[in-house]
Amino acid sequence: MIIDFMININSEVPKYQQLVNAINDELANNNLSSGDALPSVNQMCSEYQLSRDTVFKAYSILKEQGVIESVPNKGYYIANEVRKVLLVLDTFKAYKEVLYHSFVNNLLNNVITDVQFHHYNIENFKTILNNSKGKYFKYIVMSFDNEEVVDVLADIPDSKLLLIDWNVNSKPENNFVFQDFGAAFYSCLQEATQAFRKYKKLIFLYPSFTNHPFETVSYFKKYCKNEGIDFKIITKSNDFSIKKNEAYISVSDRMLGKFLEQCRAKNFEPGTDVGFLSYNETPMKQFIYKGISVISTDFNQLGAKAAEFVKGDKKIQSYIPTKLILRDSL
Repeated sequence: MIIDFMININSEVPKYQQLVNAINDELANNNLSSGDALPSVNQMCSEYQLSRDTVFKAYSILKEQGVIESVPNKGYYIANEVRKVLLVLDTFKAYKEVLYHSFVNNLLNNVITDVQFHHYNIENFKTILNNSKGKYFKYIVMSFDNEEVVDVLADIPDSKLLLIDWNVNSKPENNFVFQDFGAAFYSCLQEATQAFRKYKKLIFLYPSFTNHPFETVSYFKKYCKNEGIDFKIITKSNDFSIKKNEAYISVSDRMLGKFLEQCRAKNFEPGTDVGFLSYNETPMKQFIYKGISVISTDFNQLGAKAAEFVKGDKKIQSYIPTKLILRDSL
């Protein structure tokens, strides 16, 4: 068995990981299949000028992942029904890490996950998807607001594609697991009304650098008008200066950092002098400054639901609930 593999000595990727990637690529390209024998450790060392430790570590990782199995006195073989899935996320943030770990931890042992990030750049998105078509068992894609997205996804069969997180540029026939940035957000604001009444004004921090869906701003305006709450929307981050008796809603953790810095500088107590409600739960927000109140979907549930799509063959069209978690910051 010849593996299409060349060591890049200038790469920052360790040699053992390069070998792991090469074998996974051979599987994705259907050059390896269930039951195929891999070269022995000695053969790999001789053929590719690798140390025994490097080859053994690569094979051990593949074995842990369920990609290969070893047979005593015979060698290493491709395990049964190894499958690769592609997970395309927008950016790497703390709550995306929660989603990722929930996704991979709910998959079967014979499933390998490749992760790519498009960073809201359509050219990146095109490159990732166009280079991956036909190479994966299923595709889990976090979409974004660009009219070219639909065309990029058009060649992927609906049965293999799952759109997650944001309902944008989707088609009725698509599989999806979304969160609701509109009506569900409005309901959470209603739940927080009593806490908001402690303050004279409600400020929505929607900085120009954010890619958060704008519909939350529309529902924020609707809520404040219906409840008779004085409000303001700030889009320029440099204009953000906290004032006593104001509460702030932010879709950016960068703005949360600015808020806490200003609280310290002005000796304001969050939850008493000023209020703060953050979008998207992360593992640390319950511990930051006595706890940060959040509006968030359940990213563990979102990841688990996406894994359910990979494991099964049923159509999935689901919305993950959004909830309010009140803590001391509000």
